[in-house]
Amino acid sequence: MGYLGQDIGKLGFGLMRLPRLEDGSFDHELICQMVDRFLENGFTYFDTAWIYTGSEDEIAKALVQRHPRESYTLATKAISWIGCKTPEEAQAQFYQSLERTGAGYFDYYLLHMTGGPRTQVFDILGMWDFVARMKEEGLIRHVGFSHHGTAEELDEILTAHPQAEFVQLQVNYLDWENPVNQSRATLEVAVKHGVPVVVMEPLRGGLLAEPPANVARVFAEAEPAQSPAAWGLQFVANQPNIITVLSGMNSLEQMDDNIAALKDFKGFGPEQSAVIDAALAAFDEFDLVPCTGCNYCAKVCPQNVGISGAFLAMNADIMFGRHVQEWINWGSGRNKPSACIECYACESACPQGISIVEKLKEAAELIG
Repeated sequence: MGYLGQDIGKLGFGLMRLPRLEDGSFDHELICQMVDRFLENGFTYFDTAWIYTGSEDEIAKALVQRHPRESYTLATKAISWIGCKTPEEAQAQFYQSLERTGAGYFDYYLLHMTGGPRTQVFDILGMWDFVARMKEEGLIRHVGFSHHGTAEELDEILTAHPQAEFVQLQVNYLDWENPVNQSRATLEVAVKHGVPVVVMEPLRGGLLAEPPANVARVFAEAEPAQSPAAWGLQFVANQPNIITVLSGMNSLEQMDDNIAALKDFKGFGPEQSAVIDAALAAFDEFDLVPCTGCNYCAKVCPQNVGISGAFLAMNADIMFGRHVQEWINWGSGRNKPSACIECYACESACPQGISIVEKLKEAAELIG
């Protein structure tokens, strides 16, 4: 039946990581093929943002100019806390997105990346009132926001802004009980408020599409014909209150795999849930830094080191051999591990008893 009066399909096309040619330009021919394949299989939700360089312009050519407006639903986002000092500067992002895409209106419009000090910027700049006016004028069909903060913060935002019709959350099986990303907790808050959810990062930026060998083996033994990515997407699609599950596909092979996973998906039974539990048990075999992301250490660090972000990056490197995105997500705004002056104030504040100073030395070898 779909949510908000639209049947858009459980798979959404995330447009942040569109395929590019060797010269750095978009692979327009491939993108057109992917757009067509997506629509042909009954899916309609396309997700871009003002901040995704070139994405709105490319989707104008690959989608808007090639398909009837009623055949797709388009979402984009305003990131007002970057480079906006006045309401007019924040509002300009909306009009620029409208011009770039040429879509005439947006089916879904989001205030991008609430959480922490970013949240209040949208209030200070009057963006909630602005998007409400744009909806009255017919330029926006549904108003929502993407959240990169805690469950407690999400509860506060949905309480303060009951006009939000949907929220975009990071949900995946690896972060289900993660005290930093809080997939389960944030989803439960949205369910409590009766607000439907668009899911981002269902595969943890692609990491769960190529999990460690011991995890991949769990999936292969359970269902040899199904990819680890399909398991990840289906886990998320199986949760309550989900509008659609975004996937940043950049090849026809990825698209075909994602379509196969969700086109006729009917839900998990006990056997499938047990496979996910086994995969999580396999992840638990790694010797990870036991950081819970409470950030008590950060509050006493005189150097403003991004300690929990550094440890998340270390853990990602241990499990996947890749760490950069974790640092970008959780370390931005703070100094790198090499800024540590070994004052040990952090260790006195750590409830987990982590040897933070020594671990930061290891993190510095990865991050700097």
